[in-house]
Amino acid sequence: MSPPAPAWTFSALALLACAGTPTAIPLPPEGAGALRLEPVATGLSAPLYLTAPAGDTARMFVVEQGGRIRVLQHGVLLPQAFLDVSALISTGGERGLLSMSFHPSYAANGFFYVDYTDGNGDTHVERYRVSAADSNAADTGSHKQILFIRQPYANHNGGLVLFGPDGMLYVGMGDGGSGGDPQDRAQTPDSLLGKLLRIDVDGGDPYAIPDGNPFKSAGGAGEVWAVGLRNPWRYAFDPPSGLLYIADVG
Repeated sequence: MSPPAPAWTFSALALLACAGTPTAIPLPPEGAGALRLEPVATGLSAPLYLTAPAGDTARMFVVEQGGRIRVLQHGVLLPQAFLDVSALISTGGERGLLSMSFHPSYAANGFFYVDYTDGNGDTHVERYRVSAADSNAADTGSHKQILFIRQPYANHNGGLVLFGPDGMLYVGMGDGGSGGDPQDRAQTPDSLLGKLLRIDVDGGDPYAIPDGNPFKSAGGAGEVWAVGLRNPWRYAFDPPSGLLYIADVG
């Protein structure tokens, strides 16, 4: 499959500006078709990401900022964590266990990837494998580091790992923090900070630089896919078009 167009070839920006006194927005009418909130689970601690393996309709996996991944199976929160890396991480503010992503061939290889900040606040992207004995538990001994990136400040850590429609792993990296990107990292091509990264975790050990990355054969870091970002906390691919939408915080 050919890769999607590089993020720097297009942009989509939605702005909502409010001036003066906010106008009250009426609630939808009650009855058939009305919107309503329904609780999905209780007993979670700082949940900040929800995902599931492709084709798995029975379970949802909830990432807790404090370092645990919990399983909702048929709507029931299982007591044991799928993975617990709380002893490895720093948490609070914008730090912690920030996301997970299942490999497109998870059903065959059992691989999934996590993004967290360690005790020093630096970013780790790591691969684990599901336990052979229990599909609701990770094999903690299968740990493999994919990326390690030093963070100069406590904020703007990005944090999302997500497989794209091209099978590549995308990693959102903030500009390193503080305010106003004081070291201009987001605009420096050979820095991994302030970027969206794109790597091939199946093409090398621990990864290969995929074709199409703009700096693969030019000056700059080969992993970089898009530059000039502040804190790409979340992003998503639009299925019909393949366009990439980035929530660049701030």
